Amino acid sequence: MKRFFVFLGVVFATIGSAVRAQEVESIAPLQKSSWGDAKTTEVVDYIPDISLDMRFGYNQDFAGKTGRFAGDALYLDINGYISPHFSYSFNQTLAASFMEDCSGFNGTNWLTLTYETGDFAVTAGKDALLVGSFEYDTSNIDSYFDMNSMFYNMLDCWQWGVSAAWYPAEGQSIILQAANSPFSYDEAGLFAYNAAWRGEWDFYESYWTANMWQYDKGSFVKALNLGNRFHLGDFTVDLEYMTRAADIKTLFKDDFTLMVAPSYENDRLRVFAKLGWESVAEGLPYELAYEECLGSDYLFYGAGVEFFPLKEDKDVRLHAAWSSSNIGANFLNIGVTWKFDLTKAGKYLFSRLDK
Repeated sequence: MKRFFVFLGVVFATIGSAVRAQEVESIAPLQKSSWGDAKTTEVVDYIPDISLDMRFGYNQDFAGKTGRFAGDALYLDINGYISPHFSYSFNQTLAASFMEDCSGFNGTNWLTLTYETGDFAVTAGKDALLVGSFEYDTSNIDSYFDMNSMFYNMLDCWQWGVSAAWYPAEGQSIILQAANSPFSYDEAGLFAYNAAWRGEWDFYESYWTANMWQYDKGSFVKALNLGNRFHLGDFTVDLEYMTRAADIKTLFKDDFTLMVAPSYENDRLRVFAKLGWESVAEGLPYELAYEECLGSDYLFYGAGVEFFPLKEDKDVRLHAAWSSSNIGANFLNIGVTWKFDLTKAGKYLFSRLDK
């Protein structure tokens, strides 16, 4: 605990120094893109955005007739710029109920350095594998694990590697990625190769990928992941299909996930549901799904609600989520998620001290 408070003191001191330095630094033009959505800003703000993100709740297991309060996870999140073209992003799991060892790089979700110029960007470091699924693209703190597919819960997405992105038009991204394989488990010589296309329109978003994940020397899992998101006012519907196979001839037969996830969202409220079907054949040469699913169909479903009590932002979120499946799972999770914006707090503190 003493180390944690020392860390907070260092953070506030760093922010204070950056605030003072920012007052005399010259401004510089910046062109930055996010999934191809190019935005031009007038200045580069070198003060990093730093926050501590926490989720806590109560989980009731109706099938097992047990329940308990627990902290799901505590994350440190840092994002910023080194220059007009270099940016960095860092997210570390400081503690989590679902991880035995959060020390060192074991707890690092992502740690990336990105160089971006014009319509191109190159990223190096630890990052999420490109998998064409909006469910899979959801961060842990925004996900309800018992409502997810087995694929989401089992495939280790955080891997070291490099990627290159091209933004051919507004709202369009083509990305190539080479990284360690999610089946390597720290074994050298096993890699993953991913190609992604993501597009954004007013009524529709696509996130499609073709993937090859090496699980043995010369052997790859081939995957096709088709994420589709439809918008109609405040309503959104995700329709996703993902299929995997060691033999390309069985790509649409042995191992696949199909999901539909409707939701309604306004400034203060989000109501959502999910229905999914997963099928995993027996005798696959790679391990991915839980044993309960082997040789059978897995049906999972659930619904939930999120409420944001603050009018000015969504830094506090209350939630209640129920999930169930055909293998006997039946859970209710009620909790709260909050973001402690250290940058905002540091700016406020040092602005008061300078008066």
